[in-house]
Amino acid sequence: MSILVLAEHDGAKLLGATHCTVSAARNIGAPVEVLVAGSEIETVAAEAARIDGVAKVLKAEAEHLAKPTAEAMAALLLGLSEGRTHIVAPNSAMGKSTAPRVAALLDVAQISEIVAVVDGNTFVRPMYAGNAMATVRSSDPIKVITVRTTSFGAAPISSESASIESVNVPADPGISHVIGQESSKSDRPELTAARVVISGGRGLGSAENYRKLLEPLATAFNAALGASRAAVDAGYVPNDYQVGQTGKIVAPELYIAIGISGAIQHLAGMKESKVIVAINKDPEAPIFQVADYGLVGDLLEIVPELTRAATAH
Repeated sequence: MSILVLAEHDGAKLLGATHCTVSAARNIGAPVEVLVAGSEIETVAAEAARIDGVAKVLKAEAEHLAKPTAEAMAALLLGLSEGRTHIVAPNSAMGKSTAPRVAALLDVAQISEIVAVVDGNTFVRPMYAGNAMATVRSSDPIKVITVRTTSFGAAPISSESASIESVNVPADPGISHVIGQESSKSDRPELTAARVVISGGRGLGSAENYRKLLEPLATAFNAALGASRAAVDAGYVPNDYQVGQTGKIVAPELYIAIGISGAIQHLAGMKESKVIVAINKDPEAPIFQVADYGLVGDLLEIVPELTRAATAH
């Protein structure tokens, strides 16, 4: 009996979410196996084999998995479910769309976005936008779980490599197809893995102000850039910048919120950050309730000054 972890990768390398998901799986106690699915993924599989605590890597190669659909991934996981006690995926877009399908096919309940493991049957997960924590105990024969990866440290790289085994891949269900994919290219750190995140909100006033004020500051801090849902909806930045309950969950060492009022939806995505700094002209803004440091004033004056100070050091 073993735990199967769904690896997250970009076709060339593993994403940090995989290491954090392996950490969560290791806390459960059974041997951990990692599934790497895609096309031409030898390098990715070899990287997964070196994660500390991984007993085996399962390599699933097929042309239709180069840009996999949730239905294709669910069919693959279903075929590998025998002998598993848990199927664990990161709370990424693919994980959150695949896990419910696998749970339905197995006729079990899915346990979403766990933040702690009590034992092999008991897990802690947030509720009400993170304002309450529920301890959930499952008696299902196989547990299908998604993991809030920011709640677990990354599993380290081992000096030894686990074995890699090729597995059979079911035919493409053909229910849906990926017809295009757009991803923003950036030299900045990846948002969910960055040590410092600088996010802007509707208070910036325009996409031009977002770029003019936040990009130099992010360069000075070597930070990732994020945004509130309001800023995304206003067209300041693309959707993949969004931090919040319906966006990305982050927990950096430093989170700087600029022109963000602090709606519950946004707080759910960043309040686990180690240090939170808020800049807002409204002293009653909810963001100050979770901030470690707050600056009340005109961001058009404060942010350039902060950038100059950061650049000088």
